[in-house]
Amino acid sequence: MTDSAPVSDLDLFDDTVLVDPYPSYAALRDLGGVVRLPANDVYALTRYDVIRNALGDWESFSSAGAIGFNPMVNEALTGTSLSSDPPVHTQLRATLTANLSPRALRGLKAGIDAKADALVGELVDRGSFEAIDALARAFPLEVVADLIGFTGHVRDNMLRWGQAAMQVIGPMNRRTAESFPIAGELYGWCSGVTAEDLAPGSVGRGIFEAEARGDIPPGTAGHIIHQYLGAGVDTTIAAIGNVVALFAAHPGQLALVRENPSLVPAALNEVLRYWAPLHAWGRRTTRDVEIDGVVVPAGAQVAILFGAGNRDPRHYDNPDAFLVERNPADHLSFGYGPHGCAGQGLARLEAHAVIEALARRVRRLVVGPEVRVPSNVTRSIEELPVLEVVPV
Repeated sequence: MTDSAPVSDLDLFDDTVLVDPYPSYAALRDLGGVVRLPANDVYALTRYDVIRNALGDWESFSSAGAIGFNPMVNEALTGTSLSSDPPVHTQLRATLTANLSPRALRGLKAGIDAKADALVGELVDRGSFEAIDALARAFPLEVVADLIGFTGHVRDNMLRWGQAAMQVIGPMNRRTAESFPIAGELYGWCSGVTAEDLAPGSVGRGIFEAEARGDIPPGTAGHIIHQYLGAGVDTTIAAIGNVVALFAAHPGQLALVRENPSLVPAALNEVLRYWAPLHAWGRRTTRDVEIDGVVVPAGAQVAILFGAGNRDPRHYDNPDAFLVERNPADHLSFGYGPHGCAGQGLARLEAHAVIEALARRVRRLVVGPEVRVPSNVTRSIEELPVLEVVPV
C-alpha cells in the first residue's frame, strides 16, 4: 500500500477536455483507479469498480456539502437531498421519489408516448429540423413543466435555469461565474414558491401537501421542486440529443431496434453508457480510504468520472463501440446506491418514447456536424441539424 496516488497535470474542466473527454478518461484509467489532479485539487475516480464502490459507500464518500467543485454552490445546496446523507437524505428523497415510482409513472406512460410520437411524426414530415431545439429540448421541457405544474415565466425560463443549475456545480471558472446569477433566479423562485403558484393536480402541488402533512421538514418543498428542474432537465435533454446523434451515426443499430422493438430499453442503456450526460460529480471522504492500494486522505474532494467508468475495458468488452444489443443495464450514468438518480424512471420513460417513435418512423437520419460547447458538468450537444429524414 502507498499513500501516493498517481498524479496527472490534466485539468478536468479545460475546454478541450469538456468537449471530448474520452481520450483523457482513457489516459487517467491507465494511470490508476484513483488519480490525483493538482489542477483541480481532487482525487479522480476513473475505473468502473472503483466508482461503483464509492457510490455505494455514502459513509466514506459523503455528499454533504461536497457534490460541487466550489464552496458557494455547496453552501447553496445545503439541505437538499442532492447534498445530504442518510438519514436526512432518506426523508427528503422519499417525497421526491413518491411521484417518480414505477406505479406513479405508469399513469404517465400513455401520455408521454403519445407526445413523443406526435412530435417525432411532425418532424419526420417536415423532412429537416434542428434536433436539439425541436426535439431534445422541446420534449422533456414540456413533460416536466406539465408534471410539476410550472406556468408562465417559470415555464419560459426552465431551460436557462436548468442549464445554469448544472453549470455552477463546476469550479469557480468563467462559466460558473456567469451562471450563478441565473441559477440564483431559480433558487430565489424555489425559495418563495407556494402551492398556488403551481397547476392544480400537479406533482408540485402534491409536494406541498406532503410538507403540510409533516412528511418532510417545513420549508423543504421548494428544495425538492428545485431538484426536479435543477438536476433532471438538462441531463435528459443531453441524453435525447445523444440518441438522435448516435442513431444517425449508426443506422445499422437503429435498424436493429426497428426490427426488434424490445431492444428499446437496451438501446437507451447503451446510449447512456457510451456518452454519459454527466462529466464529473463530487464527493468528500470522511476517513482515509484505501483504493487499489492507494490511500485517499480524509477530507479530500473526490471527482467521480461516470464516463470514464462506462468505457472501462476491465468491465465492458469493446467499450468504444456503440452496440444496442449489449444492454449495459449496470452503466454508471444514473449513479448507484442511495444517491442513484431519483428521476431515472421519468428520464427512461421520455427517452424510451423518443427511441420507439424514431425506430417506428425513421429508416435513416442524415445529419450535419454536431456542435458542442464546453460545459462544466453536463456533456451535451448544442446543435445537431437533421438535413434529411429517410422515412420507413
